[in-house]
Amino acid sequence: MAKKVAVIMGSDSDLPVIKGALTELDTFGIPYEVHVMSAHRTPAMAAEFAANAKKNDFGVILSAAGKAAHLGGVLAAHTTLPVIGIPVKSSTLDGLDALLATVQMPKGVPVATVAIDGAANAAILAAQILALSDPAIDAKLKQMKLDMEKGVMEKDAKISAEYSCKAD
Repeated sequence: MAKKVAVIMGSDSDLPVIKGALTELDTFGIPYEVHVMSAHRTPAMAAEFAANAKKNDFGVILSAAGKAAHLGGVLAAHTTLPVIGIPVKSSTLDGLDALLATVQMPKGVPVATVAIDGAANAAILAAQILALSDPAIDAKLKQMKLDMEKGVMEKDAKISAEYSCKAD
């Protein structure tokens, strides 16, 4: 059975961003659980979840948080599983605060970090990690890359045909 992905958000207000990750995980057929945990309001709950994540068959943890965005670091401090941080645009600083809080981790407590509101890429990165030991996910990733290439080539042909000037 495939490893699950834990999708942890600091607040239910992060759900609109998180939905991008859930869509991608569904595309790859990766099972997941979604939870709300706060680094500041429920730190013991977050720590316990992370400490038990491996034995509960999780392979990767996605962590979405805005503002101070300490959730990814709290989770990473309590597990050896990869943690992927998703900085959420939720404050007057347009998510820059969350980005910096997520990416600036001390040595020994890494949190891989995607773009602000980059939940879809977080899920794709989780799929790439799980694909190291799951050939079915690897095949779906390869097909995704081929589909993206085909899409760009089709757009190129359309734009080139419409806008290129041919000399007489």
